[in-house]
Amino acid sequence: MNHSDTLELSLQLLRQPSVTPVDHDCQNIMAQRLAKIGFNIENMRFDDVDNLWARRGTESPVFCFAGHTDVVPTGQLDAWNSDPFIPSIRDEKLYGRGAADMKTALAAMVVASERFVTKHPNHKGSIAFLITSDEEGPSINGTVKVVETLEARNEKMKWCLVGEPSSTTTLGDIVKNGRRGSLNGVLTVQGKQGHVAYPHLAQNPIHLASKAITELCETVWDNGNEYFPATSFQISNIHAGTGATNVVPGTLDVTFNFRYSTEVTAEILKQRVLEILDKHGLTYTINWTLSGLPFLTPVGELVNAARNAIKNVTGVDTELSTSGGTSDGRFIAPTGAQVLELGVLNATIHQINEHVNVADLEPLAEIYEQILEQLLA
Repeated sequence: MNHSDTLELSLQLLRQPSVTPVDHDCQNIMAQRLAKIGFNIENMRFDDVDNLWARRGTESPVFCFAGHTDVVPTGQLDAWNSDPFIPSIRDEKLYGRGAADMKTALAAMVVASERFVTKHPNHKGSIAFLITSDEEGPSINGTVKVVETLEARNEKMKWCLVGEPSSTTTLGDIVKNGRRGSLNGVLTVQGKQGHVAYPHLAQNPIHLASKAITELCETVWDNGNEYFPATSFQISNIHAGTGATNVVPGTLDVTFNFRYSTEVTAEILKQRVLEILDKHGLTYTINWTLSGLPFLTPVGELVNAARNAIKNVTGVDTELSTSGGTSDGRFIAPTGAQVLELGVLNATIHQINEHVNVADLEPLAEIYEQILEQLLA
């Protein structure tokens, strides 16, 4: 098989066992390539996380490629058909941890920038890279810290393309122009522990909370809008009891998550949950964690550039979507930047035998290059 520029750099990155939060030289590999074409390289390390901010040019507008070099753990090694950190090509597919999420996109970004700069050494504005090794982890010392640093010195991005694997069936069929907000809650309902044979001397928190939990599950929080599906409430864990069959538990713990649209806010959701719990007379506490605010990039310069590039390269009419989990775009969008996610197929991300179609790599680099052409040439 012909080893293209994008494939060769992908193989180099995939050989690095960069399990979050370890970068394992990936950013250095990228930085060396970018430095050769005139990027100023700035390494930003916060705690145990390596981050890269690279910029070519000093003028506005700034177009930024964003992504992450860290990958999730491999899982059971003997379940893989090949070593997850020795990338292999079988049946025209590239296998390795990070192949889809998202080292091939990183390679395509670098190659696209090299080709664009060669053609347009005096391009408009600036090209930047914001790369972290903390996306698959707690996301507290990565992109969010880099953005805080950039904001403090008034260094603004106008457009940001995140290389998350957005495609579903064919390259470019889906791009993410926003993401839902994510609000987590841990509810603890108080009861009174006792013997199951003497229920009148105990208060079973499972029984007490059951109607409230049912109401939470059945509530329509909103109906979504043109860009977002309706807000979703999901319970991810319920725990109570000592493990014994003859003990009424004293407390019930319920872990839940809202994936919410721009039709509501985290504060509105919190208030409505409290109203339901109070209506049922429960004694409880809740610990809230906001993982990310919803964001949306409406149709405009970046969306149109991506649509045109995808159509030119693949012939596909792309669809805008806000589905899926969170991404680091949630930290960039609040700065005012237009944010879009565009990458390879996401069918095998985080799975055993993660892979990507080799035939998609060069077209992805070409799509990225054409987006640069439309915005900065």
